[in-house]
Amino acid sequence: MLYVIALAVIVFVFVFKDRPIMVLTFEDGKLTQQKGQIPNGFLAGCKDIAHKQPFSGRIKVYKNRFTTKLVFSKSVPSKVKQRIHNVFPYSGGSKKRGRRA
Repeated sequence: MLYVIALAVIVFVFVFKDRPIMVLTFEDGKLTQQKGQIPNGFLAGCKDIAHKQPFSGRIKVYKNRFTTKLVFSKSVPSKVKQRIHNVFPYSGGSKKRGRRA
């Protein structure tokens, strides 16, 4: 019985744990913390945006089998969110779809 409870707890933690592939934390326009393998172009673009329009907040990048998605903290302004989406390298369409002639 104890093994079943322990297994249930382990599965629960594994499924519901917050696991972003990249995290960027900004405070007053300065990058204070970064985790994960962040592409150089995206990192430089985010630093440039933060320098021009200083903000504080956190940007997390999640990836599953089908898509890569950006999640922003509530303190990041909507104009800054759009600019960061514009420099994000993984926001293109699916590569499985072919072009039509």
